[in-house]
Amino acid sequence: MRVLVVEDDPMIGRAVADGLQGDGYAVDWVRDGAAAELALKHGPYDLAVLDLGLPRKDGFEVLKSLRRARIEVPVLIITARDAVA
Repeated sequence: MRVLVVEDDPMIGRAVADGLQGDGYAVDWVRDGAAAELALKHGPYDLAVLDLGLPRKDGFEVLKSLRRARIEVPVLIITARDAVA
């Protein structure tokens, strides 16, 4: 299973990527929304782990763009935000 981790915080991103790799997943890690959008549009992923507060392009905008392009990869949202809009 190939997973894309989208997280700009180095400590969190490394921990998530290492944990998934330790469980046998193939993991790519990008640190901003624009890179995430590009990776998801051009690479086959089985899952995306997506932070919402990203530089260059917000995680919500990345998700909206993917769904408009009919990219149906499952997305697990992770965020440090303390409220849901």
